[in-house]
Amino acid sequence: MQSMIKTTVLAGLLFAAPAVMHAQFDFKVDGLPVQVHSFLSQGFAYSNDNNYLTMKTSAGSFDFSDLGVNASTNLTDKFRVGAQFYTRNVGHLGEWTPTLDWAMADYKFKDWFGVRGGKVKTTLGLYNDTQDMEFLHTWALLPQSVYPLDTRGDTIAHIGGDIYGNIAVKRAGTLAYTLYGGKRPDDLQGGYVYSLDTVQGGTQTTSLPTNRAVTSYGGPTWGADLRWINPVKGLTVGASFLNADITTRGYFKANDAPYERITLKDNMPAYYVDYTIWNFKFDAEYRKENKTTDGTSITRIWNAVTSYDLRMGYASAAYRVSKRLELGTYYTRYYPNYAPPFHSLPANHEFDNAISARIDLTSYMDFKIEGHFIDGNPVGNALRGFYSQNNPLGVAPTTRALVLRLGYHL
Repeated sequence: MQSMIKTTVLAGLLFAAPAVMHAQFDFKVDGLPVQVHSFLSQGFAYSNDNNYLTMKTSAGSFDFSDLGVNASTNLTDKFRVGAQFYTRNVGHLGEWTPTLDWAMADYKFKDWFGVRGGKVKTTLGLYNDTQDMEFLHTWALLPQSVYPLDTRGDTIAHIGGDIYGNIAVKRAGTLAYTLYGGKRPDDLQGGYVYSLDTVQGGTQTTSLPTNRAVTSYGGPTWGADLRWINPVKGLTVGASFLNADITTRGYFKANDAPYERITLKDNMPAYYVDYTIWNFKFDAEYRKENKTTDGTSITRIWNAVTSYDLRMGYASAAYRVSKRLELGTYYTRYYPNYAPPFHSLPANHEFDNAISARIDLTSYMDFKIEGHFIDGNPVGNALRGFYSQNNPLGVAPTTRALVLRLGYHL
């Protein structure tokens, strides 16, 4: 009931917002113009058998909402500050926990050299730093192999600093670079922490001896991004690299024994391309994550070291039919452990073919209709939508899902 009330209120805000927020909020503080922007969305998801993204989608779920508000100002021509508040509720993820999504100061000395610091959105691939802004994308759900909603907080931001710049390459476009480092903040409302509160697979209860309560989940991170913009008109190609040293701490609920999982290695190279020509837009990304971890057991001894070779990628195409209508499709693949021949098993891959229609109702409101045809049913450390808690009788090898999403931005 409480969830339904929250959803109804948010939906009401979505419809009421255009009437009261028909212009961008601008005001001045000591003569400095401050810009305020906001976005919010309400979704609905329905699936044939499996419950998806911790929502009860097999019965149809409206537990798919988010809201963000940001403000920024230029203190000088080169110095800019800003911050964003964000909250979401996706099934059991987020649960309306308010977060300071980013808050930073940015000083641009030259086009080719600038610095920013604070809590900074992480530059990784094409859309990591804009993945929450659904109004920028064709899709109701970005390709979940690369931009998973359940582990959004694992890469969304870092507390630290960036060095960045744009270097003109004469008639061959621009090279844009970013170098960053800092600490990844905890995401205690994300899919990874949610997955640890159960044993994956089989009939599920809430009092199994290996259930864990997580008290912290974060650590140092650093990386880089280099992209070549417009080597030919409409084309962007690039590569990113992310390294993380994450430690999870908590305790086993059965006996209060301390739980700890440490990262021995976790690095992710990513490659991407984006090409726009006329009304067509093509994207593709590929990532490989090499990850080695170790952790304690309920008997207070260290387990054997575990290594993963994760592969993920997608290709997408979209066509703007008219001012109000855009159609698109993508095909995405994800392997939680690419160890042949086992990656062919349904439990060790997730392929998703999506078709989507975006309708721009107004300049500030859009509606998306999207179908998903998913092959594979990985759970456990896969962290791509399927959880044993939400599928106590097991996860079927295929999923068909309908996703509707109404978005508003100012």
